[in-house]
Amino acid sequence: MARRLLGADSATVFNIQEPEEETTNNQEIESPHASVGSPLDGQKEYKVSSCEQRLISEIEYRLERSPVDESGDEVQYGDEPVENGVAPFFEVKLKHYKIFEGMPVTFTCRVAGNPKPKIYWFKDGKQISPKSEHYIIQRDLGGTCSLQTIASTLDDDGNYTIMAANPQGRISCTGRLMVQAVNQRGRSPRSPSGHPHVRRPRSRSRESGDEHEPIQERFFRPHFVQAPGDLTVQEGKLCRMDCKVSGLPTPDLSWQLDGKPIRPDSAHKMLVRENGVHSLIIEPVTSRDAGIYTCTATNRAGQNSFSLELVVAAKEAHKPPVFVEKLQNTGVADGYPVRLEGRVSGVPPPQIFWKKENESLTQSTDRVSMHQDNHGYICLLIQGATKEDAGWYTVSAKNEAGIVSCTARLDVYISQH
Repeated sequence: MARRLLGADSATVFNIQEPEEETTNNQEIESPHASVGSPLDGQKEYKVSSCEQRLISEIEYRLERSPVDESGDEVQYGDEPVENGVAPFFEVKLKHYKIFEGMPVTFTCRVAGNPKPKIYWFKDGKQISPKSEHYIIQRDLGGTCSLQTIASTLDDDGNYTIMAANPQGRISCTGRLMVQAVNQRGRSPRSPSGHPHVRRPRSRSRESGDEHEPIQERFFRPHFVQAPGDLTVQEGKLCRMDCKVSGLPTPDLSWQLDGKPIRPDSAHKMLVRENGVHSLIIEPVTSRDAGIYTCTATNRAGQNSFSLELVVAAKEAHKPPVFVEKLQNTGVADGYPVRLEGRVSGVPPPQIFWKKENESLTQSTDRVSMHQDNHGYICLLIQGATKEDAGWYTVSAKNEAGIVSCTARLDVYISQH
């Protein structure tokens, strides 16, 4: 059931709790609106577990907040507001059924609202086309909606959700369909004498010494709720692959690179956070780390996996800083502005540091400011030079490949008036 809710190949449920005997008294459909089938048709109503109900609630929550394909809508809304508008609501909801493969089944409910709601059907979270040849979708003037399949297959096992929508809101409800194989455990829907059987085919479960003791084990195949896509990381940097997996019992995860297992070492770490997110961390990334990564989650119910490609970009060739134009000794009359300027290159672009004598100039002020652009131009601008500004100035350029410095003298002359 979890596979149907959370996506293809995501989960498998075994061992639905079942008593040894089942009677028609508590299996008959109570509501006349629940289905056109009857217990004699093989369409048995049953109650889902709290775990299954939580998964159903999750899919309804997502569907009510997701866009839908409206290409087949027969109901159209105008721009005029509707007086006394009422959001859709269910007068009769879908029920849950258990049948054998090859038998018909019909889900039926009744919905109301103003204006008349649009109706959408989904199986396992995927919208069912109104033109589907496998399902018969109907709706009458009284608001009764039905979805029917004439001959069910094992692929029909899953969760069927109907969503009603109008400008006042959306609402949905879900019916669970369990399709049992005809010859499961060597049994068939009817005994050789042709009479209906009264013992339900037993699902795979833990062996018990007491045949009348209901024992329940539920196994959910792993399903990746979160998985990363292809990555491109620069050589020497950190790479992190995060994923989140669900399943019962808790799945074990393993990682492979091009089909070969990845073992934890000083550069490869595998972590699990408290919120259930598994991470493969590679630091530093090298060209040997490039390739196809596969993460496989395994538990007793089965396994699931995802793959991604990691591309490692070549490390940028580093070049130490070089002064293309050096600072020049400069003289200026007091009270006038002056620039100490030059040009520097380097890969990656270097950081620039200024000093006057042995004192670092760390911040620009209204009078003394430092400038640089993306083309390597650097400048120290002094507005209204004074005799205290005279002295030796040094500029340094530094990057990962090296450091270089350049020094020039500034003289400030006293103006003669």
